Amino acid sequence: MTASRRPVVLVVSLGVLHFVLHVGFGIGRAAPDLLTIGLLLMARDVGVGTAAGLGLFFGLLEDSLSVLAFGANSVAMTAIGILGSLTRDLFVGDSRLFVLSYLFVGKWTRDFIQWILVGEELRQPFTSEVLVQGGLGALYVALVGLALTGFIRLTADS
Repeated sequence: MTASRRPVVLVVSLGVLHFVLHVGFGIGRAAPDLLTIGLLLMARDVGVGTAAGLGLFFGLLEDSLSVLAFGANSVAMTAIGILGSLTRDLFVGDSRLFVLSYLFVGKWTRDFIQWILVGEELRQPFTSEVLVQGGLGALYVALVGLALTGFIRLTADS
């Protein structure tokens, strides 16, 4: 497989696997947010417009499963795509510490934006939803993403 196709195949695979785990197997929140991982990893390789478009697409896919807060995921994922793409110009390199913190902050920011946009009647308390659940979810995504990037590096070398 050519190097230019590898990120696209990765993002499509993560998107399919995300919905298989969350919807197909019904795991829900216990499964990692593979869409956010895919978006954040891809955003570092593409321009702002492509990252925003991918974020919007992923957000619409997520929103199709959420009837009550339609649009919150789309806006949050689009914003994360844009911000993730902008980090390419600010931070050079892909050390493990950077990838871990990049994925953690990206996922936590996504959850925070989504919490703001959901609306008061659907919102859980800030402390439990954003600080506790968001922090644990961000750590989970960061660790899964770090393992995934390590696996990608191993397969790319061989």
